[in-house]
Parts: sequence; C-alpha cells; structure tokens
Amino acid sequence: MSKEVESLSKTLAWAIRSIAQSGPDDREYIARAYRQAQQLVASIHKDNGGARPRIMVCFERSDACRAANDIACVGWILTAIQERVNERDLPDWRKLRKVINNTLKMLPLSEPTVH
Repeated sequence: MSKEVESLSKTLAWAIRSIAQSGPDDREYIARAYRQAQQLVASIHKDNGGARPRIMVCFERSDACRAANDIACVGWILTAIQERVNERDLPDWRKLRKVINNTLKMLPLSEPTVH
C-alpha cells in the first residue's frame, strides 16, 4: 500500500468513526458541509486535469473547521478524499471509492422533496 493510500485510508476511517458517533443533528450538519464542499469544488477548474486546487481548498476548510472543533470538518475532508480518489490514479482507487460511497450513505444527503 502506498503511503498516500495509507494516509487517505486512515483519514477516511477517522471520518467514518466521526459520522458513526454523531447524532442526527450533527450528521445533518456534516451533510450540509459536504454539499457546500461539493458546490465549491464544482466551481474550481482542474489544474491540467488534476484536482489538486480542489483538494487543497477542501483541506484548508477542513483544517479551519477542525481547529475550531467544528464537526463540519468531516464533510470537507470527505470531499477532499473523494476528489483525490476520483483522479483514478491511486492503487485500489475503486475500493476507496466504494468505501466513500458507503460512508456517504450514512449522511442525510438527499434534500427533502416538496409535493
């Protein structure tokens, strides 16, 4: 396992534990942060096809949230990891993507529909 994959895996495990230990309100809060991160990265152009600028912004936001003891850091770090994995050049990126997708299922990400 590469050092990068090992580091991403450890961070992902931390995010999963954080979500698993969170109540419904915190999970909603993490989901809102994740949606904000997704909107932000969609507005940032890739650098020669790479997601580095997107990843760096998410890490910066996550670090700022974490420093403030704000659980929103989990949503930002999930987006950073997802962007990195989506580059599809890591060993076992498919396995990591599956773990990320299963992790996202733990969050209330769907918006309520209005009838």
